[in-house]
Amino acid sequence: MCNGCMSQVPGQSSRVKDAKTGSAKIMAFLSADVIAAVNHSDTRLAGCVLTGIPGLEHLHIWLSIPLCTMYIAALVGNGMLICIILSQPSLHEPMYVFLTMLATADVLLSTSTMPKALANFWIGSSHISFDGCLTQMFFIHFLFVSDSAVLLAMAFDRYVAICSPLRYATILTRKVIGKIAAATLARSFAIMFPSIFLLKRLHYCRANVIAHTFCEHMGIARLSCSDISINVWYGLAAALLSTGLDIILIAVSYVHILLAVFRLSSQEARSKALSTCGSHVCVILLFYVPALFSVFAYRFGGKHIPRYVHILLANLYVVIPPMLNPIIYGVRTKQILEGAKQMFSTLAKEFK
Repeated sequence: MCNGCMSQVPGQSSRVKDAKTGSAKIMAFLSADVIAAVNHSDTRLAGCVLTGIPGLEHLHIWLSIPLCTMYIAALVGNGMLICIILSQPSLHEPMYVFLTMLATADVLLSTSTMPKALANFWIGSSHISFDGCLTQMFFIHFLFVSDSAVLLAMAFDRYVAICSPLRYATILTRKVIGKIAAATLARSFAIMFPSIFLLKRLHYCRANVIAHTFCEHMGIARLSCSDISINVWYGLAAALLSTGLDIILIAVSYVHILLAVFRLSSQEARSKALSTCGSHVCVILLFYVPALFSVFAYRFGGKHIPRYVHILLANLYVVIPPMLNPIIYGVRTKQILEGAKQMFSTLAKEFK
C-alpha cells in the first residue's frame, strides 16, 4: 500500500519533475471533462484526477481481472471468517476476537481502494472531488495503522498465552479487549486526523493529476505549490510512531515467546506452543514485508524501478494480504475449521 504513503523525506524534486514530464502522456488517456478539471487552477474546486497505473494504461482492463478476483475473494473469505467466529460460542475467545477485528479492517482497507480503482480501469472514472480524495486518503492510512495495531494486540495475546498461561483469562478479559479495541481506533484517528488539516492548509496551483489508483498523503501534497516540508516530516513521524513502533513491540513480544518456549522441557509442548503462533507469524510477514519492501524500493530504488511497478505493488498489497489471511487461519487453525463445519451443517439443516 505504502510506496511512500506517509514516510517520504525531503529530496523528491527529481521524481516531481518526472511526474510533470509524463503528464502529456497521461492527458492522452483522459476524457474531455476530466481534462477540463485538470486545467482548472484550483484543485479544491476542480477535484483530482487519478490516472490509474501510468505506463500500463493499455493493460488496465486486463489488470482489473486479477485485482477484481482477489478483491472478491478477500470479501468472501473475510466475511466467512467473521461469520464463523461470531456464530460459534467456542470461538468467542480473545485470539479470535482480535482475528475478527483484523478481518474487518482488511475488508474495509480493500474496499477503500479497489472499487474506485476498478471503476477507473473499467469505465474511466478517474475524477474524484478534493474532499473525496482527502476522505479516501484518511481511511486508507487510518485502516493501515489500525491493521498494524491489531497485529500488535494479537502478538500480546500470544505472549500472555505462552508466557503467563495461568493468568491468561484474568489478563485478557472482555473489558481489557474492549479497551484495546478503543485504543486501536483512538490511536489511528489521532495519528491520521491532523494530516487532513495539513493538506487543507496548502495552496494548490498545479495540474491536479495524481499518478496513482488512489489518493495518498504525499500524492495530494505534491499537487501544492506551497512548502510541504511539514507534511513530509509529519508523515515520517507518523509512520515511525505507529507502524515502526508496532514492529519493534511485536519483535520484542516474540523474543520473549521464543525464550519461554525453549525453556519448556517437553518437545511436544514446544511444538504445540510454536504451532499456536505459526498463523500469526505468517500474517505478520504478509503484512509488513511487502510494505517495508515497497517503502525501501521507493526510497532507494526510485530511479531504477519504474513508477508503475510501485503503483502495481501498492494495489496488490491492499488485496493479497486480506485475501490470504482467512486462508492461512482457516488451514492452520483447527478450531476455525471445526467452527466452519458446524456453521455450514447448521445452515444445511435450516434449509432442509
